[in-house]
Amino acid sequence: MLPAAVSLRKQGANNGATTAFLISTPESGVDSISITYALLDPIMTVMRPLVAFVTAATAGIAENLMNAKAANNKITPDLTCPVDACCDGVNCSPEVHKNHHTFSEKLRAGLRFAVLDLWGDLAAWFFVGLLLAGLITVLIPDDVFGKYLGAGLPAMLLMLAVATPLYICATASTPIAAALILKGVSPGAALVFLIAGPATNIASLTVLIGVLGKRATAIYLFTIAVSAVFFGLVVDQIYVSFGLSAQAMVGQASEIMPMWAGLAGTLIIMSISAKPLLRAIKARLKPAKQELPLVQIQDSVDLATMPESCNCGPT
Repeated sequence: MLPAAVSLRKQGANNGATTAFLISTPESGVDSISITYALLDPIMTVMRPLVAFVTAATAGIAENLMNAKAANNKITPDLTCPVDACCDGVNCSPEVHKNHHTFSEKLRAGLRFAVLDLWGDLAAWFFVGLLLAGLITVLIPDDVFGKYLGAGLPAMLLMLAVATPLYICATASTPIAAALILKGVSPGAALVFLIAGPATNIASLTVLIGVLGKRATAIYLFTIAVSAVFFGLVVDQIYVSFGLSAQAMVGQASEIMPMWAGLAGTLIIMSISAKPLLRAIKARLKPAKQELPLVQIQDSVDLATMPESCNCGPT
């Protein structure tokens, strides 16, 4: 998400548009909506992207209004061809470039990005989320979250404090939210976790300050916090008004899918996840390369024994 936002910024998007993109993208993607429907319920499936859209629009408009000068700054866009960088978009007109690639080439490039690049980035986090959800379900007693992190404003604020610095993506946060609901957390508090968790973490905030500036980052954080808590309270009222039990509804929507479709989907996901998972495991296990200190490099060569004609030295 962050590299895409930086790319949009380079292509001419102002701070408000980039802020809106960062907030809405994790919650409104096809992967996020699909897994929300499968693991949670239809209400959360609708509310999650809706809340993200409202929050993103509010933050983007607020940023542009409060920093109108930066919003009007013109940025030279990067129009390089996304398929194979065959054109820079400046010396090659769109009329000429559209004939460089056939429909099948564009389709293959899109599928390669979806299966290899996009899911390659998500796969490890998705399975980490499943693992954490399983641990929460098995190891934590049923009454712990219901007693200390149930419903109401204090629960929302506590969930916000937990989710804000947490490094987790939208896909991985969904099974964790489902496990929290099963343990007694209100759906509103779970929504706070779903909105704030993927959009905010310590690593991304440092990047945002460098890309957007401190003011835009502050607006970004404030809007997410207020919107997540407000809509969390709204979602709790929706469940109460309709007399629905979030615990009873979790995972029920996926039962409309036939068994063979579920098994086929599982096999497909496992097959395309094997390589990125192995790559992620190897990256974690691979020892970091240690550079030889400069003092040791200099000590290993006796500079006094070098000929006077030698031009090489410590410099």
